[in-house]
Amino acid sequence: MSAQATGFYFPREDALSSGSAKKPVEPWILPRACYIMISDNRNLEVKTMRERCRAFLHELQDSICAALEVVDGGCFREDTWERPGGGGGSSRVLSDGAVLEKAGVNFSEVHGELEGSFSGDLPGEGSDFYATGISLVLHPRNPKAPTVHANLRYIEKGDKNWFGGGADLTPYYLYEEDAVHFHQAWKDACDPHGEDLYPRYKKECDEYFHLPHRAEGRGIGGIFFDYVDADDRSAAMWEDLGRTFAGAYVPIIERRKNEAYSESERLHQLQRRGRYVEFNLVYDRGTTFGLKTSGRIESVLMSLPPEVRWDYNIQPEAGSEEAKLLEVLRNPRDWLGEQDSVDS
Repeated sequence: MSAQATGFYFPREDALSSGSAKKPVEPWILPRACYIMISDNRNLEVKTMRERCRAFLHELQDSICAALEVVDGGCFREDTWERPGGGGGSSRVLSDGAVLEKAGVNFSEVHGELEGSFSGDLPGEGSDFYATGISLVLHPRNPKAPTVHANLRYIEKGDKNWFGGGADLTPYYLYEEDAVHFHQAWKDACDPHGEDLYPRYKKECDEYFHLPHRAEGRGIGGIFFDYVDADDRSAAMWEDLGRTFAGAYVPIIERRKNEAYSESERLHQLQRRGRYVEFNLVYDRGTTFGLKTSGRIESVLMSLPPEVRWDYNIQPEAGSEEAKLLEVLRNPRDWLGEQDSVDS
């Protein structure tokens, strides 16, 4: 699909004229630096980091939901809510869609007092805090299309304020060109802010989205970062990463949403979703933060899939596509370093 045709991506002149040393994996991979969404308006009246982040996240929620409604053909339902201790948010959910079995894109802005020992787990003095963020999880119906998660957050506590976030892809059947596309998008977004960022954030993602009790990753990674000191420079990076999401994921789901699949492949998807639930309920920092700050429970647990199975001692058949995926989950790959071998 072309960058111009979607309405959600645009090619920058420097990207189209400079060329690239690496040939694309497939023609559908967008040209380098085409992943940044048109969302670069600066509100001159914004004066504080809180105001800047809040305004950006509201716009990002709108633009991502609009892109996904084009993909699915359905509409998001919106619930606004208030947090008893201070603040609130807006949860948007698309359920039982033609393409997206369940999709949630949530905005929150909360503040108040952190309770108990949790206050000591975060940087900064005291227990007063402020946090705003966007969190999304998309569970496609087709097992050939991957689940995706992304979030961006800005937090203040005492004398500290920082950014965090990331995005990761969870396929049920591995298409290597999808993995390359997803990782290249995030590398292209990171590189203008420091060529060391993508390798570092990719490594942190592989380490964070790992299930120790299963000795495997939740998915094939992406990027993850936290506790990045907040200033104008890091805010620009954080915003660029937010703008990248649609270009990183929409071409993948557009390519996979109509793939044929069998009942056994659907069963495998439901079984793998069990791993997704295990991670989110046991290890996920966002879930923990939401539960320990009296967040709205429906929004906190929005990430869970609508259907899931835990079958006893499931083992993939040797040499199968399911086994191929499991091998990658147990041994994370450098997708961009292997691009030439994927092409051949």
